[in-house]
Amino acid sequence: MSTLQTERRYRVVDFAEIPGVPCPCGTARRAFADAADIPATVHVTEISEDAALHYHKRLTETYFFLECQANAQMQLDSDIVGVKPGMCFLIPPGVRHRAIGKMKVLIIATPKFDPTDEWLA
Repeated sequence: MSTLQTERRYRVVDFAEIPGVPCPCGTARRAFADAADIPATVHVTEISEDAALHYHKRLTETYFFLECQANAQMQLDSDIVGVKPGMCFLIPPGVRHRAIGKMKVLIIATPKFDPTDEWLA
């Protein structure tokens, strides 16, 4: 009986092997940008203390907080909200946002992340 070799229907990434790129928040490692059949990108972002207030016109971002320093916060439009590991925020297009304090965040961007859709506020 012969075995058919088929293409894998799943993808695996190791974020430690993805080069970091500068972003308004700090340094992002972005996965799945090259996967045509996946409608989102997944990022692990190291947020620096001086993240820039910005927004997106088309992207929705979901932030899941992996690590946060004490008293870490998010600015969402004019609101300041305390954050801790395990919290998750859905940030639709047009919401001005920035992280306050050092943290590590898992971000899911839909549709796929587009660097031309980052607007400093």
